[in-house]
Amino acid sequence: MLVVSDRVAAGVQADASGPALVGRLEEAGWEVRACEVSADEVDAIAETLARLADNDRVQLILTSGGTGLAPRDVTPDATRQIADREVPGIAEALRAGSLEQTPHAMLSRATSAIRGQTLIVNLPGSPRGACATFETLAPVLDHAVALLAELPIGQVEHRAADRP
Repeated sequence: MLVVSDRVAAGVQADASGPALVGRLEEAGWEVRACEVSADEVDAIAETLARLADNDRVQLILTSGGTGLAPRDVTPDATRQIADREVPGIAEALRAGSLEQTPHAMLSRATSAIRGQTLIVNLPGSPRGACATFETLAPVLDHAVALLAELPIGQVEHRAADRP
């Protein structure tokens, strides 16, 4: 899990979305290996995503924050920078699900991508938005991770989300 927020990274604001998402992941049976924080800087975000995927070899990285239209909302840009391939269907489904709750969902630039055998999904920064969006994503996670790991469907053995 990677929380992207200048204020949280600077210690000015407490992180609310990280703990909320960690709770949802654990309720869904995932082992969360890390919950890191990054300022809204493309290079810092990209470096963290690459390290989690390449060195820590996590199966799933959820990011929270930095997906909107503000000038410092650069999480999708960083994700694309380190991606091997994008997964547009996930981002489209997440926006569609969110549109049922708020018209502001159409302002999301969130993306989903693959790096190696790691699935990376950008979620909104608010705890409520992040958790609601996770509910849309949850039904396909096991299948997606199994495909990336080249495991028989239904045999995701470790379900490690991202805590080293």
